[in-house]
Amino acid sequence: MTNIISSSSISPLICCFVFFFWLGHGGALGMQHSAAAINGADKIRSQFLHLLRTRRSPQVPLTVEPSKPVRHPLFQQVPTPTFSEAMESCPKADIKNLKERLKEENFYLRTEAGKQGRLPVLILSLNDSKQKRRPAVVFLHSTNKNKEWVRPLLEAYASREYIAIAIDSRYHGERAHNLTTYRDALVSSWIKGDTMPFLFDTVWDLIKLADYLTQRKDIDPKRIGITGESLGGMHAWFAAFVDTRYAVAAPIIGVQGFRWAIDNDKWQARVDSIKAVFEEARIDLGKSAIDKEVVKKVWDRIAPGLASIFDSPYSIPAIAPRPLLILNGADDPRCPLDGIKTPTKRARKAYAKAHSSNNFKLIVQPGIGHEMTSLMVKEASDWMDRFLKQ
Repeated sequence: MTNIISSSSISPLICCFVFFFWLGHGGALGMQHSAAAINGADKIRSQFLHLLRTRRSPQVPLTVEPSKPVRHPLFQQVPTPTFSEAMESCPKADIKNLKERLKEENFYLRTEAGKQGRLPVLILSLNDSKQKRRPAVVFLHSTNKNKEWVRPLLEAYASREYIAIAIDSRYHGERAHNLTTYRDALVSSWIKGDTMPFLFDTVWDLIKLADYLTQRKDIDPKRIGITGESLGGMHAWFAAFVDTRYAVAAPIIGVQGFRWAIDNDKWQARVDSIKAVFEEARIDLGKSAIDKEVVKKVWDRIAPGLASIFDSPYSIPAIAPRPLLILNGADDPRCPLDGIKTPTKRARKAYAKAHSSNNFKLIVQPGIGHEMTSLMVKEASDWMDRFLKQ
Protein backbone atom coordinates (compact mmCIF):
# COMPACT_ATOMS: atom_id res chain seq x y z
CA MET A 1 0.00 0.00 0.00
CA THR A 2 1.25 3.46 -0.87
CA ASN A 3 0.36 6.44 1.30
CA ILE A 4 0.44 9.97 -0.10
CA ILE A 5 1.79 12.75 2.10
CA SER A 6 -0.29 15.90 1.77
CA SER A 7 1.12 18.86 -0.12
CA SER A 8 1.09 20.88 3.11
CA SER A 9 4.15 18.89 4.14
CA ILE A 10 6.37 20.44 1.48
CA SER A 11 9.30 22.26 3.07
CA PRO A 12 8.58 25.88 3.99
CA LEU A 13 12.12 26.62 2.84
CA ILE A 14 11.22 25.47 -0.65
CA CYS A 15 8.10 27.60 -0.62
CA CYS A 16 10.20 30.53 0.57
CA PHE A 17 12.62 30.00 -2.28
CA VAL A 18 9.85 29.80 -4.89
CA PHE A 19 8.54 33.15 -3.63
CA PHE A 20 11.90 34.86 -3.81
CA PHE A 21 12.67 33.29 -7.18
CA TRP A 22 9.37 34.64 -8.53
CA LEU A 23 9.96 38.03 -6.94
CA GLY A 24 13.45 38.22 -8.40
CA HIS A 25 12.11 37.67 -11.89
CA GLY A 26 9.81 40.66 -11.47
CA GLY A 27 12.65 42.99 -12.42
CA ALA A 28 15.43 44.92 -10.76
CA LEU A 29 13.11 46.44 -8.15
CA GLY A 30 11.88 42.99 -7.13
CA MET A 31 15.47 41.79 -6.82
CA GLN A 32 16.32 44.71 -4.55
CA HIS A 33 13.32 44.13 -2.31
CA SER A 34 13.95 40.37 -2.05
CA ALA A 35 17.63 40.92 -1.23
CA ALA A 36 16.67 43.39 1.50
CA ALA A 37 14.02 41.05 2.91
CA ILE A 38 16.30 38.11 3.69
CA ASN A 39 19.51 37.82 5.67
CA GLY A 40 22.68 36.20 4.42
CA ALA A 41 21.85 32.71 5.75
CA ASP A 42 18.43 32.67 4.13
CA LYS A 43 19.89 33.93 0.88
CA ILE A 44 22.53 31.21 0.61
CA ARG A 45 19.89 28.60 1.52
CA SER A 46 17.62 29.80 -1.28
CA GLN A 47 20.54 29.70 -3.72
CA PHE A 48 21.34 26.14 -2.69
CA LEU A 49 17.71 25.08 -3.08
CA HIS A 50 17.71 26.62 -6.55
CA LEU A 51 20.76 24.52 -7.43
CA LEU A 52 19.11 21.33 -6.14
CA ARG A 53 16.03 22.01 -8.27
CA THR A 54 18.05 22.50 -11.45
CA ARG A 55 19.03 18.82 -11.53
CA ARG A 56 15.83 17.20 -10.34
CA SER A 57 13.80 14.69 -12.25
CA PRO A 58 10.05 15.42 -12.55
CA GLN A 59 8.38 16.04 -9.21
CA VAL A 60 5.92 13.51 -7.84
CA PRO A 61 3.76 13.38 -4.69
CA LEU A 62 5.65 12.41 -1.55
CA THR A 63 4.47 8.84 -0.95
CA VAL A 64 5.24 5.99 1.43
CA GLU A 65 5.52 2.40 0.21
CA PRO A 66 6.00 -0.36 2.83
CA SER A 67 8.99 -2.66 2.37
CA LYS A 68 10.64 -5.58 4.14
CA PRO A 69 13.79 -5.71 6.30
CA VAL A 70 17.01 -6.14 4.32
CA ARG A 71 18.63 -9.41 5.38
CA HIS A 72 21.77 -9.16 3.24
CA PRO A 73 22.61 -5.46 2.74
CA LEU A 74 25.01 -4.51 -0.03
CA PHE A 75 28.39 -3.06 0.91
CA GLN A 76 30.48 -1.59 -1.91
CA GLN A 77 33.77 -2.55 -0.34
CA VAL A 78 35.87 -5.68 0.07
CA PRO A 79 36.12 -7.23 2.57
CA THR A 80 32.63 -6.59 3.88
CA PRO A 81 32.77 -4.90 7.30
CA THR A 82 31.30 -6.95 10.13
CA PHE A 83 31.81 -4.99 13.35
CA SER A 84 32.44 -1.44 14.55
CA GLU A 85 33.40 -0.77 18.14
CA ALA A 86 32.33 2.85 17.74
CA MET A 87 28.89 1.83 16.45
CA GLU A 88 28.39 -0.46 19.43
CA SER A 89 29.54 2.15 21.95
CA CYS A 90 26.56 4.51 21.79
CA PRO A 91 24.95 4.88 25.26
CA LYS A 92 21.90 2.65 25.78
CA ALA A 93 19.17 2.65 28.38
CA ASP A 94 19.22 -0.40 30.65
CA ILE A 95 16.23 -2.21 29.20
CA LYS A 96 15.70 -5.95 29.44
CA ASN A 97 14.84 -7.66 26.17
CA LEU A 98 15.45 -4.44 24.26
CA LYS A 99 15.43 -6.05 20.82
CA GLU A 100 12.02 -7.60 21.51
CA ARG A 101 10.63 -4.22 22.56
CA LEU A 102 11.79 -2.40 19.44
CA LYS A 103 9.37 -1.50 16.70
CA GLU A 104 10.99 -1.67 13.25
CA GLU A 105 9.67 0.16 10.19
CA ASN A 106 10.98 -0.36 6.67
CA PHE A 107 9.58 1.64 3.77
CA TYR A 108 10.40 3.61 0.64
CA LEU A 109 9.79 7.34 0.50
CA ARG A 110 9.27 8.70 -3.01
CA THR A 111 11.31 11.90 -3.22
CA GLU A 112 11.26 12.38 -7.00
CA ALA A 113 10.70 10.39 -10.20
CA GLY A 114 13.22 7.78 -11.33
CA LYS A 115 14.97 4.85 -9.65
CA GLN A 116 17.08 6.99 -7.32
CA GLY A 117 13.98 8.89 -6.22
CA ARG A 118 12.92 5.86 -4.16
CA LEU A 119 14.44 6.49 -0.73
CA PRO A 120 14.83 3.41 1.52
CA VAL A 121 14.14 4.25 5.17
CA LEU A 122 14.70 2.26 8.38
CA ILE A 123 13.14 3.46 11.65
CA LEU A 124 13.50 1.96 15.12
CA SER A 125 11.54 3.02 18.21
CA LEU A 126 10.24 1.55 21.47
CA ASN A 127 6.87 0.00 20.76
CA ASP A 128 5.56 0.56 24.30
CA SER A 129 6.64 4.14 24.84
CA LYS A 130 4.31 6.30 26.91
CA GLN A 131 5.48 9.50 25.28
CA LYS A 132 3.05 10.86 22.72
CA ARG A 133 5.64 12.83 20.76
CA ARG A 134 9.30 11.96 20.97
CA PRO A 135 12.51 13.53 19.69
CA ALA A 136 13.97 12.03 16.53
CA VAL A 137 17.54 11.50 15.35
CA VAL A 138 18.66 10.77 11.79
CA PHE A 139 22.00 8.95 11.55
CA LEU A 140 23.66 8.79 8.12
CA HIS A 141 26.13 6.13 6.97
CA SER A 142 29.57 6.57 5.42
CA THR A 143 30.78 5.84 1.88
CA ASN A 144 30.09 2.32 0.54
CA LYS A 145 27.97 1.31 3.53
CA ASN A 146 24.21 1.36 4.13
CA LYS A 147 21.46 2.06 6.63
CA GLU A 148 21.69 -1.43 8.15
CA TRP A 149 25.30 -0.73 9.15
CA VAL A 150 24.19 1.95 11.62
CA ARG A 151 21.56 -0.26 13.28
CA PRO A 152 23.49 -0.48 16.61
CA LEU A 153 23.28 3.30 16.87
CA LEU A 154 19.58 3.29 16.02
CA GLU A 155 18.93 0.72 18.73
CA ALA A 156 20.84 2.80 21.29
CA TYR A 157 18.93 5.99 20.47
CA ALA A 158 15.61 4.12 20.40
CA SER A 159 16.30 2.69 23.86
CA ARG A 160 16.49 6.27 25.11
CA GLU A 161 13.04 7.22 23.79
CA TYR A 162 14.11 8.61 20.43
CA ILE A 163 12.60 7.79 17.07
CA ALA A 164 15.79 6.65 15.32
CA ILE A 165 16.05 6.94 11.53
CA ALA A 166 18.51 5.83 8.88
CA ILE A 167 18.42 5.96 5.08
CA ASP A 168 20.42 4.62 2.18
CA SER A 169 22.13 7.57 0.52
CA ARG A 170 22.10 7.81 -3.28
CA TYR A 171 23.68 4.82 -5.05
CA HIS A 172 24.16 2.97 -1.75
CA GLY A 173 22.43 0.05 -0.03
CA GLU A 174 19.12 -0.77 -1.72
CA ARG A 175 19.82 1.99 -4.26
CA ALA A 176 22.92 0.14 -5.53
CA HIS A 177 23.12 -3.07 -7.55
CA ASN A 178 26.82 -3.97 -7.50
CA LEU A 179 30.20 -3.06 -5.99
CA THR A 180 30.75 -0.09 -8.32
CA THR A 181 27.33 1.58 -8.41
CA TYR A 182 28.42 4.68 -6.48
CA ARG A 183 31.72 5.00 -8.33
CA ASP A 184 29.95 4.66 -11.67
CA ALA A 185 27.41 7.32 -10.71
CA LEU A 186 30.17 9.79 -9.87
CA VAL A 187 31.88 9.18 -13.22
CA SER A 188 28.57 9.54 -15.04
CA SER A 189 27.95 12.84 -13.26
CA TRP A 190 31.26 14.18 -14.60
CA ILE A 191 30.47 13.01 -18.12
CA LYS A 192 26.82 14.07 -18.33
CA GLY A 193 26.50 16.80 -15.70
CA ASP A 194 22.89 15.86 -15.00
CA THR A 195 23.08 14.55 -11.41
CA MET A 196 24.90 15.38 -8.17
CA PRO A 197 25.60 12.00 -6.51
CA PHE A 198 28.34 13.45 -4.32
CA LEU A 199 26.39 14.99 -1.41
CA PHE A 200 23.76 17.18 -3.00
CA ASP A 201 21.24 14.67 -4.36
CA THR A 202 21.03 12.95 -0.97
CA VAL A 203 20.52 16.34 0.67
CA TRP A 204 17.40 16.69 -1.48
CA ASP A 205 16.23 13.35 -0.06
CA LEU A 206 16.83 14.66 3.47
CA ILE A 207 14.65 17.69 2.79
CA LYS A 208 11.89 15.33 1.70
CA LEU A 209 12.56 13.12 4.71
CA ALA A 210 11.98 16.15 6.93
CA ASP A 211 8.65 16.70 5.15
CA TYR A 212 7.68 13.19 6.19
CA LEU A 213 9.07 13.20 9.74
CA THR A 214 7.40 16.48 10.70
CA GLN A 215 4.00 14.96 9.84
CA ARG A 216 4.37 11.88 12.04
CA LYS A 217 2.20 11.93 15.14
CA ASP A 218 4.87 10.25 17.27
CA ILE A 219 7.60 12.83 16.50
CA ASP A 220 7.93 16.30 17.95
CA PRO A 221 8.60 18.32 14.76
CA LYS A 222 10.66 20.84 16.72
CA ARG A 223 13.02 18.17 18.09
CA ILE A 224 14.68 16.50 15.11
CA GLY A 225 18.43 16.01 15.15
CA ILE A 226 20.79 14.87 12.43
CA THR A 227 24.25 13.31 12.56
CA GLY A 228 26.39 10.96 10.52
CA GLU A 229 29.84 9.60 9.79
CA SER A 230 32.21 10.81 7.04
CA LEU A 231 30.01 11.02 3.91
CA GLY A 232 27.10 10.91 6.33
CA GLY A 233 28.70 13.73 8.31
CA MET A 234 28.80 15.84 5.15
CA HIS A 235 25.18 14.97 4.44
CA ALA A 236 24.25 16.00 8.00
CA TRP A 237 26.17 19.28 7.63
CA PHE A 238 24.43 20.25 4.38
CA ALA A 239 20.98 19.08 5.46
CA ALA A 240 21.22 21.18 8.64
CA PHE A 241 22.46 24.13 6.59
CA VAL A 242 19.63 24.06 4.07
CA ASP A 243 16.69 22.85 6.20
CA THR A 244 16.03 24.55 9.53
CA ARG A 245 13.68 21.76 10.58
CA TYR A 246 16.80 19.84 11.54
CA ALA A 247 17.00 21.49 14.95
CA VAL A 248 20.30 20.00 16.13
CA ALA A 249 23.32 18.78 14.14
CA ALA A 250 26.45 16.80 14.98
CA PRO A 251 28.47 15.93 11.84
CA ILE A 252 31.24 13.41 12.58
CA ILE A 253 34.49 13.54 10.51
CA GLY A 254 32.64 15.35 7.74
CA VAL A 255 33.21 19.10 7.97
CA GLN A 256 36.12 20.34 5.86
CA GLY A 257 37.21 23.20 3.62
CA PHE A 258 37.04 22.15 -0.03
CA ARG A 259 38.41 25.40 -1.44
CA TRP A 260 41.06 25.59 1.28
CA ALA A 261 42.25 22.10 0.31
CA ILE A 262 42.65 23.17 -3.31
CA ASP A 263 44.46 26.40 -2.47
CA ASN A 264 46.78 24.69 0.02
CA ASP A 265 47.46 21.50 -1.93
CA LYS A 266 45.75 19.30 0.67
CA TRP A 267 43.15 17.70 -1.59
CA GLN A 268 44.82 14.32 -2.14
CA ALA A 269 43.21 12.30 0.67
CA ARG A 270 39.69 13.44 -0.20
CA VAL A 271 40.27 12.80 -3.91
CA ASP A 272 41.64 9.31 -3.20
CA SER A 273 38.37 8.37 -1.48
CA ILE A 274 36.49 8.68 -4.81
CA LYS A 275 39.40 8.62 -7.23
CA ALA A 276 37.67 7.13 -10.30
CA VAL A 277 35.83 10.35 -11.16
CA PHE A 278 39.02 12.41 -10.90
CA GLU A 279 40.88 9.96 -13.13
CA GLU A 280 38.12 10.23 -15.71
CA ALA A 281 38.36 14.02 -15.57
CA ARG A 282 42.16 13.93 -15.81
CA ILE A 283 41.95 11.95 -19.05
CA ASP A 284 39.26 14.22 -20.49
CA LEU A 285 41.31 17.31 -19.64
CA GLY A 286 44.47 15.88 -21.19
CA LYS A 287 46.44 15.88 -17.96
CA SER A 288 49.23 13.45 -17.09
CA ALA A 289 48.31 13.56 -13.40
CA ILE A 290 45.49 14.80 -11.18
CA ASP A 291 46.22 18.36 -10.08
CA LYS A 292 44.34 21.18 -8.41
CA GLU A 293 42.82 22.29 -11.73
CA VAL A 294 41.32 18.83 -12.20
CA VAL A 295 40.03 18.82 -8.63
CA LYS A 296 38.36 22.20 -8.97
CA LYS A 297 36.74 21.30 -12.28
CA VAL A 298 35.36 18.04 -10.86
CA TRP A 299 33.81 19.76 -7.84
CA ASP A 300 32.35 22.49 -10.06
CA ARG A 301 30.84 19.83 -12.30
CA ILE A 302 29.49 17.20 -9.88
CA ALA A 303 28.75 19.49 -6.89
CA PRO A 304 28.54 23.10 -8.09
CA GLY A 305 29.42 25.60 -5.38
CA LEU A 306 30.98 23.00 -3.06
CA ALA A 307 34.38 24.69 -3.35
CA SER A 308 32.95 28.21 -3.45
CA ILE A 309 29.65 29.72 -2.27
CA PHE A 310 28.39 26.61 -0.41
CA ASP A 311 31.72 25.63 1.14
CA SER A 312 32.08 25.44 4.92
CA PRO A 313 33.08 29.11 5.48
CA TYR A 314 29.61 30.06 4.25
CA SER A 315 27.31 27.11 5.00
CA ILE A 316 28.54 26.26 8.51
CA PRO A 317 27.81 29.75 9.98
CA ALA A 318 24.38 29.60 8.30
CA ILE A 319 23.34 26.84 10.73
CA ALA A 320 23.39 29.36 13.62
CA PRO A 321 21.69 29.68 16.05
CA ARG A 322 20.66 26.01 15.99
CA PRO A 323 22.95 23.74 18.07
CA LEU A 324 25.93 22.48 16.05
CA LEU A 325 28.66 20.12 17.23
CA ILE A 326 31.56 19.41 14.86
CA LEU A 327 33.61 16.28 15.63
CA ASN A 328 36.92 15.72 13.83
CA GLY A 329 40.21 13.90 14.29
CA ALA A 330 43.33 16.00 14.80
CA ASP A 331 45.24 14.03 12.15
CA ASP A 332 42.46 13.53 9.60
CA PRO A 333 43.91 14.10 6.09
CA ARG A 334 40.43 14.28 4.51
CA CYS A 335 39.30 16.98 6.94
CA PRO A 336 42.47 18.92 7.79
CA LEU A 337 42.09 21.12 10.86
CA ASP A 338 43.64 24.13 9.16
CA GLY A 339 40.89 23.88 6.56
CA ILE A 340 38.15 24.51 9.10
CA LYS A 341 39.74 27.43 10.95
CA THR A 342 37.84 30.00 8.90
CA PRO A 343 34.42 28.29 9.08
CA THR A 344 34.72 27.75 12.85
CA LYS A 345 35.82 31.34 13.40
CA ARG A 346 32.87 32.61 11.36
CA ALA A 347 30.53 30.18 13.10
CA ARG A 348 31.56 31.42 16.54
CA LYS A 349 30.92 34.97 15.39
CA ALA A 350 27.49 34.04 14.01
CA TYR A 351 26.49 32.21 17.20
CA ALA A 352 27.74 35.08 19.36
CA LYS A 353 25.74 37.54 17.28
CA ALA A 354 22.66 35.37 17.85
CA HIS A 355 23.40 35.27 21.62
CA SER A 356 23.77 31.49 21.30
CA SER A 357 27.49 30.89 21.80
CA ASN A 358 26.80 27.77 23.87
CA ASN A 359 25.07 26.22 20.86
CA PHE A 360 28.33 25.79 18.94
CA LYS A 361 31.17 23.45 19.78
CA LEU A 362 34.16 21.93 17.99
CA ILE A 363 35.73 18.76 19.40
CA VAL A 364 39.06 17.63 17.96
CA GLN A 365 40.30 14.25 19.15
CA PRO A 366 44.12 14.06 19.34
CA GLY A 367 45.94 11.33 17.44
CA ILE A 368 42.92 10.37 15.33
CA GLY A 369 42.82 10.32 11.54
CA HIS A 370 39.73 9.76 9.40
CA GLU A 371 37.97 7.55 11.92
CA MET A 372 34.76 7.77 13.93
CA THR A 373 35.64 6.86 17.51
CA SER A 374 33.64 5.82 20.55
CA LEU A 375 34.37 9.23 22.07
CA MET A 376 32.84 10.97 19.05
CA VAL A 377 29.75 8.75 19.18
CA LYS A 378 29.23 9.52 22.88
CA GLU A 379 29.79 13.26 22.44
CA ALA A 380 27.26 13.36 19.60
CA SER A 381 24.81 11.37 21.70
CA ASP A 382 25.24 13.72 24.67
CA TRP A 383 24.77 16.72 22.35
CA MET A 384 21.45 15.32 21.15
CA ASP A 385 20.30 14.66 24.71
CA ARG A 386 21.32 18.15 25.80
CA PHE A 387 19.23 19.93 23.18
CA LEU A 388 16.49 17.49 22.21
CA LYS A 389 15.48 16.21 25.65
CA GLN A 390 14.90 19.51 27.39
